[in-house]
Amino acid sequence: MSTSGLNTYCAIRLETIAPSFREGCVIRELPLSDPAPGELRVRNLYCGINGIFDTQIARDAVDYVKIALPTYTGVEALGVVEAVGEGVADFAPGDAVVTTRFTGGYREANIAPAANFLKVPSADPDWLALCSTGVSAMVALDVIGQLQPGETVAISAAAGGLGHFLVQIAAARGCHVVAVCGGAQKAAFVRSLGATRVIDYRAEDVAMVLGSEYPNAIDVAVDTVSGAIFDAFLANLANHGRLVVGGAAADLNGVPEIISGPRIANAIYYKGASVRGFMNGLLTPHWPEAREKLFALYAEGKVKVHFDTPRFSGLEGIYDAVERLLSGASSGKVIVDLGGAA
Repeated sequence: MSTSGLNTYCAIRLETIAPSFREGCVIRELPLSDPAPGELRVRNLYCGINGIFDTQIARDAVDYVKIALPTYTGVEALGVVEAVGEGVADFAPGDAVVTTRFTGGYREANIAPAANFLKVPSADPDWLALCSTGVSAMVALDVIGQLQPGETVAISAAAGGLGHFLVQIAAARGCHVVAVCGGAQKAAFVRSLGATRVIDYRAEDVAMVLGSEYPNAIDVAVDTVSGAIFDAFLANLANHGRLVVGGAAADLNGVPEIISGPRIANAIYYKGASVRGFMNGLLTPHWPEAREKLFALYAEGKVKVHFDTPRFSGLEGIYDAVERLLSGASSGKVIVDLGGAA
């Protein structure tokens, strides 16, 4: 439960570099002020969890984000506008909004420039997942992967927050989706999303399956795991195949996200294939088009948002939610209720 009063709110602040998010952070009470000109004051109702990023931030191991302690935390949140500053014309009290800006997520209230927020149709948490992770999936496939209808697409961590959107978007395009995940329950979940072939890496060898069933046949692969799965995807790219790197979870051991490995020239040269980095923060000009396409699929029922269970609540619940995501047990998007449930 929040301990904030009527004129205060609470937020999670990273105060020391530590091995884990929980160890480095504390919950601080802050004054609730009026928005300055050009700002909004938003009451956050839900936040989205990015456990790997949060942990790497706590370790000061994210090269592309320079932090100065103390720093507030969290990226994604959905809330309702409480007040608007002078000169703000596009928002009004009561509007539902989403932010995907670092330090705007793990807090009960957010006072920030209006440009940090996107108006959404309602305070349904679906919009939080769609505007953050869903848009990431669309950009990864369309902008970096240059996905074409009917192609063969391989996806790692397919049951996760990003993965479950990737599977559905690719399936909606008529693609043959090869989904990699761990465990029978996740395999059944991913199959229900439209995956054509599900590889349970706990029961099957990913490299052997791909080499036997999809030799040189993968047109687009999206990998957020690295390690052996990256190697298997790379080895089985089709001519002009595209391997999109959206993360390297298996290689992050508390060090900066710099991955070293053997040269891959021979694996891509003779196929005219490519390995492409996906950094969503560098692709903001593509977000509006991605939202338009994704929201259309959502309206048509071709993409649905799935949330992980169990649910978490309050700022205190964020610590547990981060650890849940890191455990590998979650399926779908992990969120925390900050006061949005009826």
